[in-house]
Amino acid sequence: MSDAPPDLGPLPQRVGVDADQVRRLVGDQFPHWAGLPVRPVRESGWDNFTFHLGDAMVVRLPSAAEYALAVEKEQRWLPALAPRLPLPIPVPLAAGRPGAGYPFPWSVYRWLDGEPATAAGVADPVRFAGDLAGFVAAVQHVDATDGPRPGKHNWFRGATLRTYDGQARRALTKLGGTTDGAAALWEAALTAPWDGVDRWFHGDLAPGNLLLRGGELAAVIDFGTCGVGDPACDLAIAWTLLTAEGRRVFRERLSVDDATWARGRGWALWKTLVACTRTGEEAANGRRVLGEILAG
Repeated sequence: MSDAPPDLGPLPQRVGVDADQVRRLVGDQFPHWAGLPVRPVRESGWDNFTFHLGDAMVVRLPSAAEYALAVEKEQRWLPALAPRLPLPIPVPLAAGRPGAGYPFPWSVYRWLDGEPATAAGVADPVRFAGDLAGFVAAVQHVDATDGPRPGKHNWFRGATLRTYDGQARRALTKLGGTTDGAAALWEAALTAPWDGVDRWFHGDLAPGNLLLRGGELAAVIDFGTCGVGDPACDLAIAWTLLTAEGRRVFRERLSVDDATWARGRGWALWKTLVACTRTGEEAANGRRVLGEILAG
């Protein structure tokens, strides 16, 4: 059996979709919703286009064939996960099919209110960290039997970090001596062992997927990268959003051992190094997060 890391393949070729197409898709396939207004969500993601459908629902449409691989998974597993978790998550109300010039399957969800998490928006960073740890623990305790293994549907979250070794090393080379200590942390992450026990994970606990109401964690969205495997990828948020004290509480509440912590830091480091090679706000934020990673 080959020990080679999975092949990510070429960059996804994204398509476009507009509100008129969404109206036609809804009208053709769900005529009982045909009269509801459709408008783009203000902060849509990269993997999926999202549109408000009336005031209480959202239409979620993958932007490329690779991202569309997650639709069937979400339709199957989110209804099973939702009652086992302490916070609201998206639960599909309907499954759409290609049409109106749009080529992929798509979904309708109930709209979850809240603002994307930011450091400034969190009312109590320590409480927030504890609440997030409680959510992650609940996800990990769901029975992983028959859950979706790492694959192209989630860009191999839950599998080996070596999938992203080439990207990380190219970024380290480009950044040169401005990232002292980062290369050693990356090596430590690559060699940190995993116990091999499959556990559920969200896969993309980024600030934009954590919703706040009144400064508190209120919901978690976008399970497109969820699956079962090594859950260390869900620890990256400890460095990308949490404070130092919040990070300590997060780790303690989850009882994370040194090897898992090292792998989690590796997931944060890979994406942060890539961000640091870019420009503008993304690079500036990457530098800030890199400082958190290097500080521990």
